[in-house]
Amino acid sequence: MPEQQNINGEAPAGEGVPKTAKQLEKEAKKAEKLAKLQAKLDKKAAAAPATSEKKEKPEKKAKEAKEAAVYTANTAPGEKKDISGALPDAYSPRFVEAQWYSWWEKQGFFKPEYGRDSIGEANPNGKFIMVIPPPNVTGSLHLGHALTNAIEDAITRYHRMKGRTTLWVPGCDHAGIATQVVVEKLLWRDEKLSRHDLGREKFIERIWTWRREKGGRIYDQLKSLGSSYDWTRVAFTMDPKLCRAVTEAFVRLHEEGSIYRSSRLVNWSCSLRSAISDIEVDKVEIPGRTFLSIPGYEEKVEFGVLIKFAYKVEGSDEEIIVATTRIETMLGDTAVAVHPQDERYKHLHGKHVIHPFCDRRLPIVCDEFVDMNFGTGAVKITPAHDPNDYEVGKRCNLPFITIFNDDGFIIGDYGEFTGMKRFTCRKVLLEKLTQLGLYRETVNNPMVVPICSRSKDVVEPLIKPQWYVSCEDMAVAATEAVRSGQLKIIPEHHTKTWYHWMDGIRDWCVSRQLWWGHRIPAYYVTFNDASLKGGSTALGTVSDDEQYWIVARSQEEALAKASSRFNVDASKIVLQQDEDVLDTWFSSGLYPFSVFGWPDDTADLQAFYPTSLLETGHDILFFWVARMVFFGQKLLGKLPFKEVYLHPMVRDAHGRKMSKSLGNVIDPMDVIHGITLEGLHAQLVGSNLDPREIEKAKAGQKQDFPQGIPECGSDALRFALCAYITQARDINLDINRVLGYRFFCNKLWNATKFALLYFTGNEKYNTELSLEESNPMDRWILSRLAAAIETCNAGFEQYDFAAATSACYAFWLYDLCDVYLECLKPIFQGGSAGQQAAARRTLYVCLDYGLRLLSPFMPFITEELYQRLPRADSTPSICVANYPSNTTWRNVQVEADVEFVQKAARIIRSARSDYNLPNKTKTEAYIVCTDAAPNDILKRYSNDLGTVAYSTVSFDSIPPAGCAILTVSGQCEVHLLLKGLIEPDKEIAKLQKKRDGLVQTVSKLTQAMQAVDYAAKVPVEVQTTNDTKLAESRTEIERIAAAIETLKLM
Repeated sequence: MPEQQNINGEAPAGEGVPKTAKQLEKEAKKAEKLAKLQAKLDKKAAAAPATSEKKEKPEKKAKEAKEAAVYTANTAPGEKKDISGALPDAYSPRFVEAQWYSWWEKQGFFKPEYGRDSIGEANPNGKFIMVIPPPNVTGSLHLGHALTNAIEDAITRYHRMKGRTTLWVPGCDHAGIATQVVVEKLLWRDEKLSRHDLGREKFIERIWTWRREKGGRIYDQLKSLGSSYDWTRVAFTMDPKLCRAVTEAFVRLHEEGSIYRSSRLVNWSCSLRSAISDIEVDKVEIPGRTFLSIPGYEEKVEFGVLIKFAYKVEGSDEEIIVATTRIETMLGDTAVAVHPQDERYKHLHGKHVIHPFCDRRLPIVCDEFVDMNFGTGAVKITPAHDPNDYEVGKRCNLPFITIFNDDGFIIGDYGEFTGMKRFTCRKVLLEKLTQLGLYRETVNNPMVVPICSRSKDVVEPLIKPQWYVSCEDMAVAATEAVRSGQLKIIPEHHTKTWYHWMDGIRDWCVSRQLWWGHRIPAYYVTFNDASLKGGSTALGTVSDDEQYWIVARSQEEALAKASSRFNVDASKIVLQQDEDVLDTWFSSGLYPFSVFGWPDDTADLQAFYPTSLLETGHDILFFWVARMVFFGQKLLGKLPFKEVYLHPMVRDAHGRKMSKSLGNVIDPMDVIHGITLEGLHAQLVGSNLDPREIEKAKAGQKQDFPQGIPECGSDALRFALCAYITQARDINLDINRVLGYRFFCNKLWNATKFALLYFTGNEKYNTELSLEESNPMDRWILSRLAAAIETCNAGFEQYDFAAATSACYAFWLYDLCDVYLECLKPIFQGGSAGQQAAARRTLYVCLDYGLRLLSPFMPFITEELYQRLPRADSTPSICVANYPSNTTWRNVQVEADVEFVQKAARIIRSARSDYNLPNKTKTEAYIVCTDAAPNDILKRYSNDLGTVAYSTVSFDSIPPAGCAILTVSGQCEVHLLLKGLIEPDKEIAKLQKKRDGLVQTVSKLTQAMQAVDYAAKVPVEVQTTNDTKLAESRTEIERIAAAIETLKLM
């Protein structure tokens, strides 16, 4: 296995170097600094009470926080939400997200049949089909699942709103190992029973009971996220329909020779007593000598060292020194290998060394895999317990001697070592080598230790008879599909990984020594007639003969096949089904067509296979995506999907992998509903986490979420996750950014609530609009809306979610709220009836289309607000409204003109801020231009400029004395009259104080950045922050200096 290539016994030697005096001095200085800092903090804490005693301030009355609104109407599940009441004063996720989902579901909006007579009916807009990457049924979702659903639901809702026949299939994976481990732990914790105490049938019954109790929780969470699945087609990988597909696939693949049985090396977990897949092996890097806690051992076990010992050459005083990181495996050595061209060992070719602990002669073999320049140039070979040695063993025809049983105990004739645990043997064997004078040295050795992600045990390579899927031909077809463009992988850089996996493909071990899962449909044949030669009854041994295995859809079919193969009457045949189950990825690989009823040629299979898109994390490109491609092409002759979109992995705000022991695993429900720090701690206590790790996890939670997690709502979480999506491989998720989008929801809420005040009558509106009666700002906002429509459509088609979310955010916040709604106020306060009517029509289009653009990302708040618009059309829900596509309103010149106006407004507002003028104090602004063009632009938008700049704007007149001169461009200035509005001396003093603080900031930053080791020691992100702060401070100093000079003239 690839994960094991770096853990074999021939790891590179390293030196265990003690710390230098310089390193020790550096650590001492660091400790001294930390001690000083702690003393300072202690002093500050001690002084705090005394300070408060001296000067007691009267307590300020805290503002009474209004309780967030909740939906209290008596509405039955599935019925439409009551929107007869007024919108609450402030946005409340609990209010907004109540009731809508059950109504959407009952109305059938998420079904492909919605709005058409049958699923087979042709749709000129096309269709969009996708299946869920089924989450494990082991309890609850995490933020990785939330990211997957945020992206996939946004895509699905977009295609539904584009009028396409849309289906997104939900489901769960039975998660063989993960589920069995969870239930076993619960069984032991609650009843002190093992699965063996219960027996296979009763244990599986327990898992089904647990699945019925817990399985629904995941589906409820998916609904809380707003995911628009067709729940009538939900598919669990252990459902009868899918089990039948698994059996059929296995039988067909075996019949055509793509599945076979063989004894090979597998990743073996001694704790689970099962083979595990590569993805379930965590590659833990250790820098050198390290002691790790291993299940089943009271003392920690040493790793990260290379032990050198000698083998004596038979009939000679010579010896060969070899090295290993796993000294216990020397009991299974069957050779020592050297390079054929290595002059040091040419005289020993064909000779033997003597094993010190058993009656075994080890041949000295030649193999070019040995690196002459590495270590001593001689390598111990343990074919049964190391991937590299396994290949050497096959090439050199060596014996394969297994020295561990399934539990990790030493087996074979090894005297006192026999019956020892493998890591206990490690210590004792080292002592014995020393006593025999064969031990040479132990050196520090950075290495990778393969750890079972489920049991935390060290993975042991073991030879086991297992069922394998032959992958070479399927990999060739999968490679060609991508090279030819039939299958598109996005982002494109992942194609390199695809080709890497396919080029180095190895056959896939699908046997798992578990009880929970799809039992392998293979039956072992023996005979109840002693005169007939049958297979060995010792199932699971290396020597079992493949000819006695029958693969069939049922025991009856197996009996008929066996009778035919051996030409024996069925009454004399005894069948025993394989105890093993299939790797979970086998059933997952069939998912894109098993969910539609394959192997039957169902209406769903005809209508929905192949699917349109497979969206998932890049970490399972090979483990899941490749297997689906293999099976789709092999069993149906078609690719299972046309495109694969791979999203980044979610990490915490510090860039760390999510881990329960770090306390940084976040349940999306906690982000949606909010949770206290105490609540987070309580979740740890009730989890399966090792009690020793709970305190560490609590500390991590306290550091990252000292106040708990605030209520953000589903819409804000979804929007944040989609906004994070870039070409990067990882997302460093900061909850504060999610909270920022919750504030955006509040802005959206207040803006729509305010805008609806302008629609006072009973008139209904649509999105058909003529620009003839509109004013310049109407044309501008419609142009900005068209730009957002263009960006959002392109973003969805190109999977550029960051661009789409940015366009929505900018349109609502910067264009509609900050500018257009402000410019409407004078019109509705004093404009003509015609102007007001035109403004209403434009405003309605902005609200309607603006909400539709946002809907795929924020389904709940957009539905709530959309239902309250004075709409003329009868579209029942924003879910099935048309996604905006009109970009004819785009006018680049108008946008450029208004951008110039906004620039002038920003400069005026900035100056007003510098001189501390409140918004209620209007200023007089005199426009002075040397070119007619900028003058005409500002004159055309003079009312709007005055509104957003809190000023009265004058043109073509000489500015009075006492003005601040503000430069808009080389041809345009604004003279802002300040005389009479401010007290120059006081303002100068304020500005000088502010400038002094900035000068001090610049001095400190400059001094820090000039340090010799600044570039090497300071993190890049801190350097970037410092650069920005320095540039902003210098600019601010210049502005203050100019303001002071202006004030001096008054």
